[in-house]
Amino acid sequence: MNEPLAIFAEPSACHMLQMLIMIPMAAGLLLFLVPEKFRTAKGILAMAVAMYAGYLSIGLYSSATQMTLQGETVRQGCLTLFDFDLLQKAGEYLTFTIDGLSKLIIIFISIIALLVLLYTLAYNRFARISNYYPWFLITLGCSYGAVLSDNLILFLMFWGILGITLYKLIPGKDEKSSAAAKKTMILIGASDTIMLVGIALLWRLTDTLSINSISLETNNILTVTAFLALLVGSFTKAGAFPFHSWVPDYSETAPASSVALLPASLDKLLGIYFLARLTTDLFVMTEGIKLLLLTIGVITIITAVLMALMQHDCKRLLGYHAVSQVGYMIVGFGLGSLVGIVAGLFHMINNAIYKSGLFLSTGAVERQTGKSDITELGGLSKAMPVTFIASLVFAMSISGLPPFNGFASKWMIYQGIIDFGSGEGIASSLWILWLSLAVLGSALTLASFVKFIGGIFLGRRDPAMDKIREVPFLMWFPMAVLALFCIVFGVFATGIIIPKLFTPVVGSFTFNGLWSSSFVSLLVLISIILGFLIYLATGRKKFRTEDNFIGGENKEMLGASFPAPEFYKTFSEFRLFSRIYEKAEEKAFDIYDLSKKAVFWLSGGLSNAHTGVLPGYVIWVCAGLIIMLLIMI
Repeated sequence: MNEPLAIFAEPSACHMLQMLIMIPMAAGLLLFLVPEKFRTAKGILAMAVAMYAGYLSIGLYSSATQMTLQGETVRQGCLTLFDFDLLQKAGEYLTFTIDGLSKLIIIFISIIALLVLLYTLAYNRFARISNYYPWFLITLGCSYGAVLSDNLILFLMFWGILGITLYKLIPGKDEKSSAAAKKTMILIGASDTIMLVGIALLWRLTDTLSINSISLETNNILTVTAFLALLVGSFTKAGAFPFHSWVPDYSETAPASSVALLPASLDKLLGIYFLARLTTDLFVMTEGIKLLLLTIGVITIITAVLMALMQHDCKRLLGYHAVSQVGYMIVGFGLGSLVGIVAGLFHMINNAIYKSGLFLSTGAVERQTGKSDITELGGLSKAMPVTFIASLVFAMSISGLPPFNGFASKWMIYQGIIDFGSGEGIASSLWILWLSLAVLGSALTLASFVKFIGGIFLGRRDPAMDKIREVPFLMWFPMAVLALFCIVFGVFATGIIIPKLFTPVVGSFTFNGLWSSSFVSLLVLISIILGFLIYLATGRKKFRTEDNFIGGENKEMLGASFPAPEFYKTFSEFRLFSRIYEKAEEKAFDIYDLSKKAVFWLSGGLSNAHTGVLPGYVIWVCAGLIIMLLIMI
């Protein structure tokens, strides 16, 4: 994805880039000084800053592809100490890239941020987070900075700050949320440390830290190690197996406004953005790397969706689906073809749209009912019609049903896998396996969202919820806009969206099969119209309606409730899955829990070694000296 870059930016683009990063961060820092009792005013100011950032994003999107050097600009306003310029080498690090990929990402960062912030103006009264708006703006500015950075150290600086804001946007109101915040911070921080190893190896191999100046073959131990170290950072941020366990915990305990902003959208955009840089700019993938990515991709899809099937808490269910969808993106990039890369990027954008929408919908339900457990909900479709329709659109989108956007990007991934099968190598020969598991994952996703929609919005409503009403305009409007995006990006995928948004990023390509998103949408529309006409023609009076009977008894007379999740328990009782689910409940696949146990075991061993007896310590000192001498020799 390397493109020819102009070394010096146009003055207007240079100015917009500075403002895009600095204004949100500066405004966020200033908002810390405003007392929390002026929370509404802080929200309005944050909204104004986000709108201005969106305006700058549009301006930057229309600028030419180029590299900007900000070092001299920064130095002009800096002081010297004893005639020594403190930032004399700033230009080596303050380098930014404005290319097709970075422009695509910043546009959707701005869109998602604006909609989530509008939603939060009403939602934050229900789920308050101390200094939410300052941390929101700092998150926004650092997201722009990470995407536009060309220097790897500068990129890691913005990337690391985002780990802090992720931690701060979850309130430690109880032990569970505090544990989730700590787990998130440790996993993200550990992955950042591993990324430093990768960056150090790149510096050793290439003597440069510029992303656009590096292109290494993954054909030796050092380059493969550097690739894997950086891949850990990408996978942890995006929430891919096996570094995913923080996502469902964070999703369950954090407010919907925080989850919709970070794990659902921005973290996915940034994590997959960096994966795109790794696989198309920094490294040239070998067959072994492709096999690795495809394997991790399908494992992520299947394991996460199987866990989602068993969840009763709707936010945790969505958290596992946020992980599962990352698998499709990894598969797209693992293919290494233009179709696969476009499919991965397209699914990344689509996921940010419908996944943030799903979390906003869940937040709306939780705000009105005070509940997030599916077994305690039901029958809210009439009480909350906008939320229900938006949720239905999001559910069909993530399940890959036409004519919505999730179908369009998943279809491209399937097409890319089929094309990949015509190549040579082990990864290509296993194309039918990749395709089967990807399609199975989509089918299980649909099954899971039948539970989600049925359990929350359909069925019988608890009489205690008869007074439930739709959420305010500031909350349902962002959901409606995101639902509209799902429809537009699906119906016009092949005719407008892909040629205008994604082809400029990776280049032109052609499909081997016949597929037109608009034609598919027309067929779906015709089917719906014909079904409705047939229904009207046959007459509603000819249909007989009767009460529901269970075991020969009238359901209403029994007064029994049969929650939607109960049906899905049969999956956990299958002999193939039962043991796996038991191990999952014991956190046997949680890398955080496994690492914690290993650290405690090691520290316990070292503690036991410290007996307090002097000869024992002499032995330890001698052993340490011998090891040091062996290393030096």
